[in-house]
Amino acid sequence: MEKLASLIETAHKLRAPGGCPWDAEQTHRSLVQYLLEETYELIDALEAGDRDEVIEELGDVLYQVIFHSDLGSTGTMGEPFTLEDVAEFMEQKMRSRHPHVFGTAEELEKFAAETGDDVMQNWDSHKKREKPGRTSILDGVPQAMPALALANKVMNKAEKAGILEKPTEPVVPMESEDDLGKLLLAIVASARAVGLDPERALREATRELQAEIRASELSDATDAGVVGMAD
Repeated sequence: MEKLASLIETAHKLRAPGGCPWDAEQTHRSLVQYLLEETYELIDALEAGDRDEVIEELGDVLYQVIFHSDLGSTGTMGEPFTLEDVAEFMEQKMRSRHPHVFGTAEELEKFAAETGDDVMQNWDSHKKREKPGRTSILDGVPQAMPALALANKVMNKAEKAGILEKPTEPVVPMESEDDLGKLLLAIVASARAVGLDPERALREATRELQAEIRASELSDATDAGVVGMAD
């Protein structure tokens, strides 16, 4: 871990007096665009399968985490925090969400998992235990996600909660991701032909779907309350 410690020290020195003026001027907000860019570049490298590029882009993303942690150590968000705090929180989170690996003897038996699907069946309940204040399946869904990824995540959560019925067959015939990709390109081309913004259109449709989901949750909660009073 010597190289990691050295990188942390390098980042700190760049922000310290006598270091780099640009680094010293940055804030959490100003760095958001770079985090996004580096993340997309890492995705490109992973999909290309180029080892050297993956190492480089992982390094760029890692540096963003180190940069934000060094900023946080100065109290930019109230009580100071360091990369050690970030690592400690993440370890606790991973152990909490994997009781089938790190749990008590009772939890090892209760949450025993042979496949990834077995793990995912209990994943949401583990998350709820960490964040009891959340009242909707949509709480915590990042709205800044690209529209297509956001729509997929929202529908997946609603299907798992039983609010939406998971389709057994595609509405539009397709057999592969190649078919899907061509279909999506055709939709984008059609939207462009009539001057429509496909990203904005899908985001708006997903926003309406989320409103329907929240309304359904509220209705179910109200009905449950009425039943509880009657009992």
